[in-house]
Amino acid sequence: MLLGIGPDGPIVGRRVAITGMGVVSCCGIGTEALWTGLNGAPLVGERRASAFDPEQWMSTKEARQADRFAQFAVAVAAMALEDAGELNADPGRSGVIMGTGVGGLETLETQILIFGEKGARRVSPRLVPMMMSNAGAAAVSIRLGWHGPSETITTACAAGAHSIGHAARLVASGRCDVAIGGAAEAGMTGVGMAAFANMTALSTLGISRPFDVRRDGFVITEGAGALVLESWDHAVARGAHIYGELAGSASTADAHHITAPIPGGSGAAACMTLAMEDAQVSPDQIGHINAHGTSTPLNDRAEADAITKVFGATSPPVTSTKGITGHGLGACGAIEAVAVVKSIEEGLIPPTSGYEEPDPEIHLDIVAGSARPWEPGPVLSNSFGFGGHNGCLVIAPA
Repeated sequence: MLLGIGPDGPIVGRRVAITGMGVVSCCGIGTEALWTGLNGAPLVGERRASAFDPEQWMSTKEARQADRFAQFAVAVAAMALEDAGELNADPGRSGVIMGTGVGGLETLETQILIFGEKGARRVSPRLVPMMMSNAGAAAVSIRLGWHGPSETITTACAAGAHSIGHAARLVASGRCDVAIGGAAEAGMTGVGMAAFANMTALSTLGISRPFDVRRDGFVITEGAGALVLESWDHAVARGAHIYGELAGSASTADAHHITAPIPGGSGAAACMTLAMEDAQVSPDQIGHINAHGTSTPLNDRAEADAITKVFGATSPPVTSTKGITGHGLGACGAIEAVAVVKSIEEGLIPPTSGYEEPDPEIHLDIVAGSARPWEPGPVLSNSFGFGGHNGCLVIAPA
């Protein structure tokens, strides 16, 4: 993996292996539930992680003292670590990067109502540690006793991709031998839902239709995803199962508008190009694109334009898993990174649920109808967020 381009050329770092995965989604708990859901029947309406029970991963008391998003973070980290096996990691060389978009919104909303109804003295003394965006990363590092970097990235819907990219760079640079990269989100509160609805970001029909001409907004969801990332040599030395390689990542800003993407997708195109350069792969080596594909008119068009800018008239196969999962805000990039690894493992690209009527202004090879068999190669996974934040990952087979 490249760590950056300086005046003297690339600075080459250690290879980064993916050795563990964990996910909470509306499809269920765990990677197999996610994969089954992505290849299942279309969903309509709310996409809550209704199967989630925090007490599978923490005590009743601990669950009461943690916002739902932090509960998700603890759960996916635990799943990913169990999947990875015995790490034999130095706590001082092990890190946690766990992103989020809105953090403990549920806790904040509840305590504001209590303040209004019952007065200041009834506000919980745990409000701050429960609502703070870094609560997820902190909870994971505390439980593990890891003393390396424990940080939170809050770049709206790009937070998951940025967190995984940052975690990978900690490993590639030699600062850490092992890092957990991921993101968690639980923003389906009354105020949160009303805010997105009133800004006309949500689908009025509750249907996610990425890139379809009828798309009218996204369907919000909650959940989390995490990857265990470790140096290739460390993984090989302990006999780990290596799912794939986190080969490259990039981050750019549109610097255009607080919510709308820049027309034509130039910022996203630059991010995709930089991620491929970081991974030392060319556009013709990309075998599949996991698109951000939110199902909003502006975002899907801008992303399609960006892909065309980078890949020309013939794009690699493109899918948006948000047709099933909905849009997980800050967690989406982490959930989709897990989906990409599963796509490599299974040799199948999941279909874009809801895509039935092509948009004449979008010229992409959209995978639709059913899963498409493929010979796994490097995958480009896109995440773009409010504020003009762009994050792209390149994930390759082992």
